[in-house]
Amino acid sequence: MSRVILDEQAIRRATTRIAHEIIERNKGVDNCILVGIKTRGIYLAKRLAERIDQIEGVSISVGEVDITLYRDDLTEKSKTRGPIIQGTDIPVDISNRKVILVDDVLFTGRTVRAALDALIDLGRPEQIQLAVLIDRGHRELPIRPDYVGKNVPTSKSEKIVAKLIEADLEDEVIIEHIHKN
Repeated sequence: MSRVILDEQAIRRATTRIAHEIIERNKGVDNCILVGIKTRGIYLAKRLAERIDQIEGVSISVGEVDITLYRDDLTEKSKTRGPIIQGTDIPVDISNRKVILVDDVLFTGRTVRAALDALIDLGRPEQIQLAVLIDRGHRELPIRPDYVGKNVPTSKSEKIVAKLIEADLEDEVIIEHIHKN
């Protein structure tokens, strides 16, 4: 059983609001870069960059970070028995810049921790901020987002699924009840 908690319009409104909050908090976007966590975080980062450009008339750099090798729960996924590496692509030096890390769903904080490790291996940012579409709670690490599309308190028997048109051919966020046998 599942129910929609954000539809296409609600996702658009949330990303627009987050874009405004990023601009306001940073007094513009000079010296800022958006970095999406693969996979859906990169799509959200690109959408935020588009909104910021529409609002401010300024383009902001967008990069992507692959956290595969930084996870503390790494599992084998490829035929070679090693992890599937998608690659990190950040078009500018992040040293002394404000990095806004972007992801779809914040849950335990482990994905964000891995992304922080990956970013710090690339340089020393002036600041790292976190933007998420959904914050569902249940943190295992002391990580708090700076920008949130929607807070969705969940139980551990529920799962949040963020679908984005770029990967899933539709925009919606659903909550599913997980049945345990």
